[in-house]
Amino acid sequence: MIDILASNPLLLLFTVSAIGYLIGRIKIGGVSLGVAAVLFVGLAFGAIDQRLRLPDIIYLLGLVIFVYTIGLSSGPGFVSSFRRRGLRNNLFIGGLIVVAAGIAALLRILLGLNGAQTAGLFAGSLTNTPALAAVIEQLSRLGADETLRAEPVVGYSVAYPVGVLGMILSIYLTRRLWQIDLQQEVQHLREFGAIGDHLVNRTIRVTNPAVQGQTIAELVKTRGWNVIFSRLQHDGRVELATSTTQLAVGDLINIVGTPAMVERVIADLGELTSTELTLDRHTLDFRRVFVSNPAVVGVPLRDLNLPSSMGAVITRIRRGDVELLPHGDTILELGDRVRIVTQRDNMDRVSAFFGDSYRSLAEVDVVSLGLGTALGMLVGLIPIPLLGSGSFSLGLAGGPLVVALFLGWRGRTGPIVWSLPYSANLTLRQVGMTMFLAGVGTRSGYSFVTTLTQGNGLILFLGGALITIPVAMLTLFIGYKLLKIPFSVLTGMLAGLQTQPAVLAFANEQVGNEAPNIGYAMVFPTAMVLKIIFAQILLG
Repeated sequence: MIDILASNPLLLLFTVSAIGYLIGRIKIGGVSLGVAAVLFVGLAFGAIDQRLRLPDIIYLLGLVIFVYTIGLSSGPGFVSSFRRRGLRNNLFIGGLIVVAAGIAALLRILLGLNGAQTAGLFAGSLTNTPALAAVIEQLSRLGADETLRAEPVVGYSVAYPVGVLGMILSIYLTRRLWQIDLQQEVQHLREFGAIGDHLVNRTIRVTNPAVQGQTIAELVKTRGWNVIFSRLQHDGRVELATSTTQLAVGDLINIVGTPAMVERVIADLGELTSTELTLDRHTLDFRRVFVSNPAVVGVPLRDLNLPSSMGAVITRIRRGDVELLPHGDTILELGDRVRIVTQRDNMDRVSAFFGDSYRSLAEVDVVSLGLGTALGMLVGLIPIPLLGSGSFSLGLAGGPLVVALFLGWRGRTGPIVWSLPYSANLTLRQVGMTMFLAGVGTRSGYSFVTTLTQGNGLILFLGGALITIPVAMLTLFIGYKLLKIPFSVLTGMLAGLQTQPAVLAFANEQVGNEAPNIGYAMVFPTAMVLKIIFAQILLG
């Protein structure tokens, strides 16, 4: 069997991947390794026989695909995170990564490690695979032999478990030590902008004479409403509600928004009625359609001007598993599902405008994917000088990531749509990460076992703990006690600093709301780029 696997790299790849995913689903204390288990299975196969190793091209291709797709999906959130408290929080996380790099540099001196081991220890204690990849690539460019290229992987693999468990343990202990009541945090979270309520649909009878003759646009501007108006019943006739629609006493108006905002609009306009305009589908109808037409992607809704151009209104947008309230500056992405309201006989025309093709969402625009990836690889080759002497580059891990963050934020350039459909992005990301982990695991398995049994494996494990635990506790103490960041958001930021989905899953389970996801997305790109840079600096 070993001979068969050694002579068939693709068979080895799929075998390692399948076993890794099976093990990754096993939960201990509610936490699983997930895709990271592929790395450990690869190490096990590589330790069995030195011939069980995947070619370089497999893990390099997987790396580029993984970081590029992450950048595309994180681009819009990365840019928006710098608004309000985002800049402060990113500087906070960036400072902690500098602290982690400083501890790693100190451990190099105290423990007598070389640059490759130190860089791998840093990447493993902060569980950052792209940082490890950047180190391996840098060693390859420097002409390092196979043994030296395996040392960062060994350090990474030994420190990785404590990198996950240390963060989880820190969250668990601090929550109980500080006796944090997560239920009392809810209002603070809403003020912080970390969570929102679900959207509701209500019909209001206009009874306030003060709004007589005013348009919806005027009322929204003067009263600060954040809702969507979809239907209006005036003199028994149901019509589409637009920004120029004038309200009159006795009208029935249908709105969509959060419960708190809807209650506020009801108080301003009149009273809630039991009549539901959404049930009257004789004139106006509604439907959820897929956004698959590239022409409407990357364009603000106000520029599409749907009420005038198509006679339609979008009342909700579902992106992945999240439901969003549309605004004028909202930009649609491929794979979004929009709920549209329009005339019954106009529904097919509006659906065709958005595309509404599920099949096309499974297709990838190879032109934009190829151009973006190639540009990222070229940026990764650019040498960046260091203070004093020497230089570093973003490499195949950082170059595609930085370019993808920019392209994901831009959305489109002329006819080229840079973003990928949501489902296609997730699939490519998963495939890329699996290829990379399986590749580096099988190539480093023998050195990993040798280090653990004959080398300094215990020292590397303790070194990883000395990086992970202090950084985790500093993050939680400074963030919660000094910066007054809600604990629910802070746990997500800690997972983002660690760029670790397992820590994020534990945080979500602990707090019971979506606030950790907000914190994670806010700092994830910054943490990713900084760790890639500092890992190469530590390599020396």
